[in-house]
Amino acid sequence: MSKRVGETSGARTQLSRERVLRGAVAVADRDGIGALTIRSLAQELGVKPMSVYYYVANKDEILDGIVDLVFGEIELPSPGGDWRSEIRRRAVSARAVLRRHPWAIALMESRTTPGPATLRHHDATLGTLRGAGFSVGMTAHAYALLDAYVYGFALQESSLPFAGPDTAAEVTESIAQQISAEDYPHLIEMATEHVLRPGYDWGDEFEFGLGLILDSLAASLPEA
Repeated sequence: MSKRVGETSGARTQLSRERVLRGAVAVADRDGIGALTIRSLAQELGVKPMSVYYYVANKDEILDGIVDLVFGEIELPSPGGDWRSEIRRRAVSARAVLRRHPWAIALMESRTTPGPATLRHHDATLGTLRGAGFSVGMTAHAYALLDAYVYGFALQESSLPFAGPDTAAEVTESIAQQISAEDYPHLIEMATEHVLRPGYDWGDEFEFGLGLILDSLAASLPEA
């Protein structure tokens, strides 16, 4: 059995606020955000619940802190770089981080007391878009569109009954066997000519969609 966050080879590691928050992330990653309570966190850390309150006042403060940790894992775009490359890198990184922490998808923009990593992330993204030449209004549109796409894709990806190359075949074959080409010709066509082909990975759709969004945003920039 793997050790809990608060366990060492023979002695309990001294707690800190960061250790408490990383313990909370571990609970959420393993059991889901609904399982995160002061009691479950204390158990994860190997301490009594009252010890946790020394570092965080309540669950809201824990949620603020772990959302900030997740934002801190996402690569920051550089306002001084090529905006398309930077925004693409940020989007790809965000998707990867949310695959590690799917519970965070619904929380990323829900906190009213954002932490420093969250603020740095938003400021860097806004700065990259503004540096590219987007107006303040268009920057707001672009940011909303990008986040709707990234978070929406991550949410859908987290709920699929398969993950990775060639993993959709078994599910697709099972469904295809239950329906007829006469009743659902387009579903059968998509299954046989696309999804069931070797190497198919639903996740590849992310780059395709992101490219369309970036192309559309680029076309909206004023000509130099």
